[in-house]
Amino acid sequence: MSNFPNVGDAIPDIAMETPEGGSVKPSDFKGEKLVIFFYPKDDTPGCTTENKDFSALKADFEAAGTRLLGVSKDPAKKHAKFIAKHGLTAPLASDAEEGGLSDALGVWAEKQMYGKTYMGMVRSTFLVDAEGRIARIWDKVKVKGHAEDVLEAARAL
Repeated sequence: MSNFPNVGDAIPDIAMETPEGGSVKPSDFKGEKLVIFFYPKDDTPGCTTENKDFSALKADFEAAGTRLLGVSKDPAKKHAKFIAKHGLTAPLASDAEEGGLSDALGVWAEKQMYGKTYMGMVRSTFLVDAEGRIARIWDKVKVKGHAEDVLEAARAL
């Protein structure tokens, strides 16, 4: 991950599509803390668990002055179905096919499975402070307990 950012860097301000067909970008949250969690694919076991975990803690994040945004390369329509199917409350956004936020952050990267190399989303989470700077980075995230770890960090920020 060559262009992986560092703590203290400004989060790139790249717009993404919302399930409703609008757009959202990191600067929309200026003045609040923001958790952006990147995950590989809607409706796969780990990604469903992660989205449900963040959704379950949404009120706790809000109490800590922190907004949530889940991001994958899935199309907006697929996000809408995923939200409806699982009753998700953490907002989702669709990153651009090329040149999107995940590319800018280096989390859209080469992955390997069963001896095949392909481009995919590295499960990663970024905690952004109220000024739009990266305060904490979790890369190669393990889902179990992750949302709670991020909440603790958000409360401490």
